[in-house]
Amino acid sequence: MAQTLVSTDYNFPGQEAVYHGKVRDVYTLDGDRLVMIATDRISAFDVILPKGIPYKGQVLNSIAAKFLDATADAVPNWKRAVPDPMVTAGVRCEGFRVEMIIRGYLTGSAWREYASGVREICGVRLPEGMRENERFPEPIITPTTKAEAGHDENISREEIIARGIVSAEDYEVMERYTRTLFEIGTRMAAEKGLILVDTKYEFGKHDGRVMLIDEIHTPDSSRYFYADGYEERFAAGEPQRQLSKEFVRQWLIENGFMGRPGEQVPEMTPEICESISDRYIELYERITGEKFVKADDADPAARIGRNVEAWLTSK
Repeated sequence: MAQTLVSTDYNFPGQEAVYHGKVRDVYTLDGDRLVMIATDRISAFDVILPKGIPYKGQVLNSIAAKFLDATADAVPNWKRAVPDPMVTAGVRCEGFRVEMIIRGYLTGSAWREYASGVREICGVRLPEGMRENERFPEPIITPTTKAEAGHDENISREEIIARGIVSAEDYEVMERYTRTLFEIGTRMAAEKGLILVDTKYEFGKHDGRVMLIDEIHTPDSSRYFYADGYEERFAAGEPQRQLSKEFVRQWLIENGFMGRPGEQVPEMTPEICESISDRYIELYERITGEKFVKADDADPAARIGRNVEAWLTSK
């Protein structure tokens, strides 16, 4: 199996701080620059799973970079360069402690809540009589608080503003940008025979300007259905063919794990890890229309170190 990168410990020139997230490690340099490394870690139910997934970091970073470039004219973002297949570099923003989740279809955790009788999520009323994987009359935004550790929590627009987590003015911009990005992502997915089902965006501020930060439209942040056969499967009440991390969550659920106290992550065999890797690569090729070219995996940590330092010295 390919060498995976599950942790980093760099000391780049000008480095001031490092933040190790669930799947990304973010290095702050000289106060105003960031180097974000997409590792091969994988998380589900807000838990980092014990094994890395080959090429997952490269897939996430490459898809995010392409969509950041494709949407930059409509929504400003933090990206400035891709010094390595697993790295994006850009400007440091002061991130808002909110994730903007937008849903075009009733599926995943929203469906599980709906099926249990819930009819309001994050202050948004849901129509009666909906079925799993049904399209909403129009996309709904269901924000969550961005937790430092543990589970993110659903929160309403009104509560975000009332608690001063985000100002009303900034939230209005975030909401507008969220809908714009989802429209662009939906159109780009449709061109490749896919449906962008739901996704999340994160925003921050740089020089007083709200900007898109982090990843965008990757299988870690988004869910895609195949357009071909969607209507037939929905009419028959059958599961949709999808490209997302949901299949990982379903595998965990079937093996008794949902991130609750006392539950054990099932064994992640090499075969399981390879199959997850294949699904990530498939999504890359479907959503970009390009063949995935695997980066040299002999020593990804050393390769990243060389490439980032070369980029820094060229600035």
